[in-house]
Amino acid sequence: MIRLLRPLRSGTTYTRVLHLWVPALPFSVWMFVDPQTPWVPLLVLVPLGLVAAVRKGERVQARLLLTPAEADPGISEEPSAGFRDRARTSLWILVRVVLAAAAWCVTVWLPVLVHSLVLLAAGSAPTGVPVLEDVPGHWAFALLVPVPLVLLYAALVGLGSLTTAAARRLLGPSPVERLAALEARTELLLERTRIARELHDSIGHALTVAVVQAGAARAANSPEFTARALTAIEETGRTALEDLERVLGVLRESERPASARPTLTDADRLLESARASGAEVDAEVTGPVETLPGPVSREGYRILQEALTNVLRHAGAVPARVRVAAADGLLTLDVRNRLPDDRPAPGRGSGLRGIRERAALLGGRAHTGPDGDGDWQVRVELPLG
Repeated sequence: MIRLLRPLRSGTTYTRVLHLWVPALPFSVWMFVDPQTPWVPLLVLVPLGLVAAVRKGERVQARLLLTPAEADPGISEEPSAGFRDRARTSLWILVRVVLAAAAWCVTVWLPVLVHSLVLLAAGSAPTGVPVLEDVPGHWAFALLVPVPLVLLYAALVGLGSLTTAAARRLLGPSPVERLAALEARTELLLERTRIARELHDSIGHALTVAVVQAGAARAANSPEFTARALTAIEETGRTALEDLERVLGVLRESERPASARPTLTDADRLLESARASGAEVDAEVTGPVETLPGPVSREGYRILQEALTNVLRHAGAVPARVRVAAADGLLTLDVRNRLPDDRPAPGRGSGLRGIRERAALLGGRAHTGPDGDGDWQVRVELPLG
């Protein structure tokens, strides 16, 4: 019994009821305009889900009202990344309105029923429930008053749980968002591993030098050698402290969100870096690159970075042509360079394999190899949907 009443003590129960009531507002306003067509607001609300920013608003509202006590409710706060996400948002709005209509019915008619039963128990004629208007009053109706109250409680708790489940299903992360989150976690773990390795090497080296120098100075029993050993220990310790401060500074930083990582809008940095290394880069970027979905833009940046690194590593400072185009639902990255006669073509290294894997994870395709004209080509096509 106590377990069944536990939702009454939870604030989440009441915030979920508030979430259920919110969609009733536009319908309530419309009832003053044309009560004969209460479904008209749906013609406006459902298409709103096709706006990318609406998904973010719905997600924020769902996190605040449906899962306020959960640290990771499975609902992010990102806007729509493609048409599929927008369609899911429209379906969510439709489901939310239907559940809101059910909640409105139970929160209006069940209290009215309670009021009618109380009037009948008092011997008065009830109003608002046509079925009970001609029923004679009797004290026994007081025994039925708890029934609609229990039904109201069960309906609101059940509808709140059903709305939360629907939110997790329709507002939860898409496969592309899951990939981006997995990539962010992987990058974080790799960075932490690299930092730990650097810290181990730096501090381990400093301690080794200090132990060896101190032992040698004691064995030599020479003031001059001891002075040189102390100087070496001091310099090594100071360098180790600087490394330690740098590493700890990185560890104190909060986790970078996916949106903070470089995207194709930062491609100029890659191009300038390649030019600074001596390569002659002919670059052309066309299409709305700044509006690309986040995962596509971030992976595109990494692919372009690896392609340019591949040019410098295997061909050196040679002319390279870079073309980035976003059009017709497709992002195309094309990097070409002439291979010097005395250098072998790139093999099947981890860099080229990484390019193909990134493209495949986003549903795209990649071609790496000679193009028939004596140039080495890296061409990647990524769908924007």
